[in-house]
Amino acid sequence: MLPNLRGSPTRLRPGSRVAIVSPSSPGPGVFPHVHELAMKRLQLELQLTPVEYPTTRQIGATPRERAIDINAAFADQSIEAIMATIGGDDQITILPFLDADLIAKNPKPFFGYSDNTNLLNYLWNVGIIGYHGGSTMVHLARPGGLHPLSTASLRAALFTGGDFELQPVTEFSEDEQDWNDYKAWADPDGLQPSPVQSSVGWHWHQPDRVVTGPTWGGNQEILDWNLAVSRWIRNDMADYSGCVLLLETSEEMPSSTYVFRTLRNAGERGLLAQFPAVLVGRPKASNIEVRLGQEERVQYRRKQREAILNAFSIYNPAAMIVFDVDFGHTDPQWILPYGGFITVNGPERRIIVHYG
Repeated sequence: MLPNLRGSPTRLRPGSRVAIVSPSSPGPGVFPHVHELAMKRLQLELQLTPVEYPTTRQIGATPRERAIDINAAFADQSIEAIMATIGGDDQITILPFLDADLIAKNPKPFFGYSDNTNLLNYLWNVGIIGYHGGSTMVHLARPGGLHPLSTASLRAALFTGGDFELQPVTEFSEDEQDWNDYKAWADPDGLQPSPVQSSVGWHWHQPDRVVTGPTWGGNQEILDWNLAVSRWIRNDMADYSGCVLLLETSEEMPSSTYVFRTLRNAGERGLLAQFPAVLVGRPKASNIEVRLGQEERVQYRRKQREAILNAFSIYNPAAMIVFDVDFGHTDPQWILPYGGFITVNGPERRIIVHYG
């Protein structure tokens, strides 16, 4: 059965103390100019008080040291939320050092995405609602300032709660700013957002029902790792029954073959059959090293969509799926609850987030 999920006991307010942690890559230590801009905006624009932990900027911190910071942030009664600075590729190694009992007794919202899917899934298993999105170096230090759409959902998650209706965006961006360009980041007013592309909105597959359920999922590559180690995936697949699956891929731009095979593996375990509705994040088709042409980007997204439809046609042909919802690695990014409820209204083509 589903865990008894709990959110934050209180909404944040101006001056609330927020833990700033680096459970994966030491981005703040490598790019301190980007991190400091994020902290400045956290204070000036969101009016929150950042509290850095020993490994937040530490390059080479061990998994145990990073886990100590996570445990301490949950244990500290003065901390009202926890934000990851950035993702990475080894967060799975800190999970064995986390204190599940301590964390479960001190629920508070955790924000992050990408490699932070590890922590979001871990918290889901101990009964705590997290938030997919909100990594500080990406969203707060964004070139050109905070994106109004991303920030609206972040504010709803942090401060106001309630129901929040997502909207298809008219433009999105995916080309990254070079964080090594110290001169550009020294003048944040001079930073330019990455080039934008026009959006054709969401793609609906079988929008024939209304589904309300708690969310689970996150970054597909990280979910694949969790399934491989079998420590933070429940043995009884029925525990996921009725959840709305969140699914998105990273800037590493996995192939459509990889996307299909990992979903096939999940399907063979009976996992895909549990989800009546699926939200798929807009795939990122560009990174700092690979800049595809516009038609190549369209084809990359089309092939990924086809791979996902192929997998679900085999393992859950009745699923309602919405593609190109902006909660993945592109910009803007909706901040979605992880374990909290979402309504996917197919007949009306609406997605409503319930922030509690």
